[in-house]
Amino acid sequence: MPVEVIETIIIAASLLITLGGGFYAGFAWLIRRSDAQTVQERTMLMAKIDEVGSQVARAQANTDARFDKVDERFDRMGERIHDVQTELTEVKIAVARFEGPLQRLIVPR
Repeated sequence: MPVEVIETIIIAASLLITLGGGFYAGFAWLIRRSDAQTVQERTMLMAKIDEVGSQVARAQANTDARFDKVDERFDRMGERIHDVQTELTEVKIAVARFEGPLQRLIVPR
């Protein structure tokens, strides 16, 4: 085999090895960059999720406090209605006593 053919084969093999190594290094760089970007995006997303979670917790606490106030108002209204009902019953009894027994149109003999 002539030296030129061997030289061409060695050059082609070294070119393939160089290109393969370059492609491998480029792909490895791309994967590392993609992983770093994914970690950064995940960190930002988790921070936003935590922020939204704390906002939801504050809103829920505020809503719970408002519902508690409304429950207290309903309880007070229930007590007031009960007091009015008791007073109305007492007024009915007083009016019935004031009017006295029913007068009949026809007097029994």
